[in-house]
Amino acid sequence: MTSQATARSQGSSSPPDYKELQGRANELVPTLMERAAHVEELRQLSPENVADLHSTGLFRMLQPRAIGGSESPYQSLITIGAILARGCASTAWNLTNISSHHWMLAMFPEAAQNRIWDEDPDALIGSSFIFPAGKVKRAPGGYLLSGRWPFSSGVDVCEWNMLSGILREEGKAPDYRVFLVHRSAYEIIDTWHTTGLKGTGSKDVAIDEVFVPEEMTVSAADLKGGPTPGSHIHASPLYRIPVFALFPAILSGVGLGNAEAALDEYTDRSSTRSSSYTGLKLGELQSTHIRIGVSGARLAASRRTMLDICDTATYNAEKGSIEDIQTKLAYRRDLAYATTLCTDVVDEVVTASGGAALYLSNPLQRRFRDGHGVAAHIAFSLDAATAAFGRVAVGMDTDNFTV
Repeated sequence: MTSQATARSQGSSSPPDYKELQGRANELVPTLMERAAHVEELRQLSPENVADLHSTGLFRMLQPRAIGGSESPYQSLITIGAILARGCASTAWNLTNISSHHWMLAMFPEAAQNRIWDEDPDALIGSSFIFPAGKVKRAPGGYLLSGRWPFSSGVDVCEWNMLSGILREEGKAPDYRVFLVHRSAYEIIDTWHTTGLKGTGSKDVAIDEVFVPEEMTVSAADLKGGPTPGSHIHASPLYRIPVFALFPAILSGVGLGNAEAALDEYTDRSSTRSSSYTGLKLGELQSTHIRIGVSGARLAASRRTMLDICDTATYNAEKGSIEDIQTKLAYRRDLAYATTLCTDVVDEVVTASGGAALYLSNPLQRRFRDGHGVAAHIAFSLDAATAAFGRVAVGMDTDNFTV
């Protein structure tokens, strides 16, 4: 790639490696925790948090090394997402979302990569992958895209957006596509008034018949694992992992870290707190010990499941193997289940905390709201994920055409 981005990366210091990224994320946790209430008030990522995620290199953790990114393992989305969620789940959600788009951009045609990374290798890209929301028409040299998409997380701080749509042409199978659209071409509609993940700014975006050149779009069929339109530039197996089969992993680490922090907060409080009514020390009750033990087991199993799926998909990409549809849907099923375990833990410790958890001064109330905000994402619907797997298991065709 003969680009400005390459020239910049060659002239700059080496990007942080995976271990260093984890260290920088851990150092940010106390600061993010202090800012969490302010982020909720803003209902979007704060300028201070944006600056910190840039300066630490975390936004670029999955960006190719050729562009100056860290090209860290796919499991970074789990581990670093979980670390940051201990401080602020909304900020962690934005980080994993936005950083994953650098990973996806490496799979687009070279012209799209040059268009964005030549201008600014630090560019932030939002998304909304609700394919039915996009109306697509073929036009000379590209496509006309119209629609209104909800849940575009972090959109206020992004210069670009990955918007989805379905091209329907007579005699052809529907083509599920992702389109890169510049901020100047779409309207941001402030719909994000929520109880959980308040600081993600996951607002609606709308456009009306915007022309998108052929080179600024990619078919979901090219993102199902194996070679992509960007493979001749970025040969790492990282960029051959199936995008939508692993999509829940982009976000599940946030639910994990939020629940781990909730359990830690409950454990610490139980060691010093006495019941307001009986005077008994909570830390001396066997029921407290059991609750902590069971919740810890759930979170340990959840973490292992998430990391194992990421590592398995990476291993398959390294071998040049592409998973079959049942394996891909099993990834999504198990990631949904693992994240549900995290929600269960949050519910358990909040219930056990009694009336104390109702106070806004208690961080558990935010853990509860954010945990259920994570669980509300369609990727973590157990009904949807298990039904999709079961449908294929009994021999029916899949109804998920992007995995």
